[in-house]
Amino acid sequence: MNEQISVESVLAALRQVEDPELHRDLVSLNMIRDLEVNGETVSFTIVLTTPACPLKGTLEKQARQAVQAIPGVRKVNIKMDASVPSDGRARGLVSLPIRNAVAVASGKGGVGKSTVSVNLAVALAQSGARVGLLDADIYGPNIPTMMGIREAGGIADNKLIPAQAYGVRLMSMGFLVPPGQPLIWRGPMLHSAIRQFLSDVEWGELDYLIVDLPPGTGDAALSLAQSLPLSGVIIVTLPQAVSLEDASRGLNMFETLKVPVLGVIENMRGEFFGAGGGEKLAKAANVPFLGAVPMEATVRQSSDNGQPVVIAHPDSDAAMALKAIAKQVAARISVEALRSA
Repeated sequence: MNEQISVESVLAALRQVEDPELHRDLVSLNMIRDLEVNGETVSFTIVLTTPACPLKGTLEKQARQAVQAIPGVRKVNIKMDASVPSDGRARGLVSLPIRNAVAVASGKGGVGKSTVSVNLAVALAQSGARVGLLDADIYGPNIPTMMGIREAGGIADNKLIPAQAYGVRLMSMGFLVPPGQPLIWRGPMLHSAIRQFLSDVEWGELDYLIVDLPPGTGDAALSLAQSLPLSGVIIVTLPQAVSLEDASRGLNMFETLKVPVLGVIENMRGEFFGAGGGEKLAKAANVPFLGAVPMEATVRQSSDNGQPVVIAHPDSDAAMALKAIAKQVAARISVEALRSA
């Protein structure tokens, strides 16, 4: 006769399964929900901290093995779900909750920062997350072109409605000025524009707001850090020394502003620009290296055609790298949210 299986014995088994990123067991993290024992069958839901969890399959496998090892268990039913935690920062300027706000920055232009921002946002949305993308590059708003959309969603209740493309809510200065018109603004006007993109846009509830910053360490980055408490920042660099020097300045600026650096991305890796610089920068700064994106023509072609490469060429090396990086970013955000809880 089989031993009676108890809820306590199942929880004890699942306490042996640890999330490798958060370094705590699934039970103490409150990731086990809806646990039921029906005869020889055990059923439960694992609620991940992000739908883009890079170790989703591993956690499910380990949980299944742990419960199957309990005497008497014949069948284990596991449902996978996700609930992105908030970083706990109050964002009074935003009309509806934004759980995590992440800036994508670089120390100089021409490193593909906007391309990285677009593809990270779309990759996170593909995983099932609620994602917004704010084009804070006021002077050079290229993201509407990369997303293949030219106008916002209109106005409702005196608020701008973001455009939507590929599952991402998008707002950009490019929607508000004629193509090719230059913006000749000083710092106070720039600060006001960024505040309005936060307070006067109906973003709705978001798991992640990805903010594409202009290059450098000027007014836009400072205004954003003052107006929108950030969960963290991602630094994008090219592999060569000149780009690394500028990226290092940007990284140091955010550390001075007490914004967590989620990690470094090396873009355009390959024969032309070289390889390995991103790892060196991350190591020197003692921050995670999130990954490298190879230099491929499909990335440029996709952006010009208004389709991010993760959509247009999902099996390309660049797209695969960007999707893997999106999972790493989501994991780092979860770690930072747990630390601030």
